[in-house]
Amino acid sequence: MSIDLSQFKQTFLEESDEGLDVLESGLLALDSGTADDEVIHAVFRAAHSIKGGAGTFSLTEIASFTHVMETLLDEMRDGRRAISKEAINVLLNSVDVLRELLDAARDDVSPEMGRVNEVQAKLEAVLNAGNDQATEAQQDAESEQKEPESDGWVIKFHPHEHMLRTGNDTVRMFKELAALGDLENQVDLSGLPEFEHMDPELSYLSWTVHLKNNEQQGPIDKAVIEEIFEWVEDDCDLTIEPLISQADDTSTSERLDSPQAAETQTAADNVTPITVESDSQTVLSKEPAAGVQPPSRTQQSVGAQQKPASRKKKVTETGSIRVGTDKIDSLINMVGELVITQSMLSQMGEDFSMEKIEDLREGLAQLERNTRELQESVMRIRMLPISFSFQRFPRLVHDLSQKMNKKIELKMLGEQTELDKTVMEKIGDPLVHLVRNSLDHGIEDPQTRLAAGKSETGTITLNAYHQGGFIIIEISDDGAGLPRDKLLNKAIEKGLVTEQDNLPDEKIYDLIFHPGFSTADQVSDISGRGVGMDVVRKNIKELGGNVDVSTEEGKGTTFTIRLPLTLAILDGQLVKVGNETYIIPLVSIIESLEIETDNINTIAGTTEVYKMRDEYIPLVRLYEVFDVQPGTHRLQDCLLVVVEGDGGKAGILVDDLLSQQQVVIKSLETNYKRIQGVSGATILGDGTVALILDMSGLLTLAREIQPAQNYNNQTYANG
Repeated sequence: MSIDLSQFKQTFLEESDEGLDVLESGLLALDSGTADDEVIHAVFRAAHSIKGGAGTFSLTEIASFTHVMETLLDEMRDGRRAISKEAINVLLNSVDVLRELLDAARDDVSPEMGRVNEVQAKLEAVLNAGNDQATEAQQDAESEQKEPESDGWVIKFHPHEHMLRTGNDTVRMFKELAALGDLENQVDLSGLPEFEHMDPELSYLSWTVHLKNNEQQGPIDKAVIEEIFEWVEDDCDLTIEPLISQADDTSTSERLDSPQAAETQTAADNVTPITVESDSQTVLSKEPAAGVQPPSRTQQSVGAQQKPASRKKKVTETGSIRVGTDKIDSLINMVGELVITQSMLSQMGEDFSMEKIEDLREGLAQLERNTRELQESVMRIRMLPISFSFQRFPRLVHDLSQKMNKKIELKMLGEQTELDKTVMEKIGDPLVHLVRNSLDHGIEDPQTRLAAGKSETGTITLNAYHQGGFIIIEISDDGAGLPRDKLLNKAIEKGLVTEQDNLPDEKIYDLIFHPGFSTADQVSDISGRGVGMDVVRKNIKELGGNVDVSTEEGKGTTFTIRLPLTLAILDGQLVKVGNETYIIPLVSIIESLEIETDNINTIAGTTEVYKMRDEYIPLVRLYEVFDVQPGTHRLQDCLLVVVEGDGGKAGILVDDLLSQQQVVIKSLETNYKRIQGVSGATILGDGTVALILDMSGLLTLAREIQPAQNYNNQTYANG
């Protein structure tokens, strides 16, 4: 029976992506000199798994490329080669190439082989450079101890008890061997227990295999045999020795007289000869070792043909998420509780009477609790540790610091802080831009740092933590900081501010987020502080968050990003304006209060402000922004909702405050179009649609449309 392997291809690709992350982080640890032996073993195993899986799915480009990587890593693992910076850099480039090859396999298109061949040539050059140094010694050793001519190989294969539990099949391996030449197999039954004591998941047998060359396929290379057993090399005892030609009487007699031969003869008393026939259609092809002519069976691998380069790339994307069993168990428990409550209410409905009204209330309250807990359990499934976003930065810092000849240490804190998968995917690019800015313009070169009395190694710190219903991400550096005077002069030059404006420091530093604003003397290919920073803030605001900057010249800079934990659900305050209901995110609200008309003033005849304790905040008439008929024009009959957004405070005038509730966010842009000041919509319990307000966009919109209206409506300030 043939197996359709294509159903497992997506799983292989996802696991390979994780393997590449292991490869990259391990190589960076080796480069820094902080790694132990286990790291190099983990790196080797990751490459080994990718190569083996690629061979299974006939991804020949990936398998052959990874084989060269594996060879280099194997020499490092065994101590035959020193771990050099040159080798690590080439291996890191190889990780990039593997990502491209996996992406091509995922989209079912032919990869661009130019870069693949270029990096593979560099890998082979590193391998050859090391091999050249040992060539003379190796030749001397080979001349002293040369393998005798052989007719094939003797393979002693003793699986460990647990090997079958790893999903490996000895029959498949023997079929692979039988396809190479003439095979005679002897099984050792001495370890087989009585039937009643047998465990079907354990392995009790061992084998001695004689694999002989034949005229059609020629000599069998040992490396090809080793590849057949590579999946189980840690789960068995394996020896592969030459099958000595009968013409070599001396070698034969010596071997027959050896202790090993006696041991083999003793074991032969307990073996039973069996025959394994080759079935080429069921053999899973593997890639041969570099430089080895593959057997004819691999030339018949299904799907190994080159894919047409002109094939259009698929645009359909599939996503998956790994979920801890504890979260699944919690979800199952919640569903169980919900089913019990539903059953109770259903039974009550079959024979309901007014005497049971109190029981009905309790049942509905229980249903509400179960639904809320189920909702929270489902939302936790989408939560991932932010380490998934942070893991790209060690490589970024490594590569750019070398390019700029800087010494930079990266520290990552709060990596287990959880964030919604959708938010995490969208915050990646803004984070990369901020880190690149810190690398390029924040951290000084070693000479400048030493002259300033600092360590020559700069530090960039990524930190994440929860605060209320938000996640806070900080990107800090101990570099030169933002030049206050230079920023102010540039802003005056561009006409953004005047010399008479008395701006506080935080407003001056905030100028870097203005479109096109930059103090860089020259734009580099890495970043330009200010170039694109407006896009960073825009992208973060689209996620319902904000970004602020704090800095001290000569000490460093910190960018602080504030994001909602999820984009699917929010806690909101329902407010009434005329006949319309709007939702203000609860996290944006500072306080709500009744209006005292004596505290209202008008600035320059256009802008209304409200004096709240020791500060003045601008007023926003929500009915004017959205052009609806209010319930009243009398300010003393309105309520004021003080909110925070766009870097400041504002007072939103509403007719009434309704309830607070969790709402499910529906995209307005997907179902209608993008509306400034509105982040989405939701369906209320009565079936009506309510708009969810975006504070940042709302305040920007209010500034654009209200000055003239406020001038005409200033008489309302006194009712």
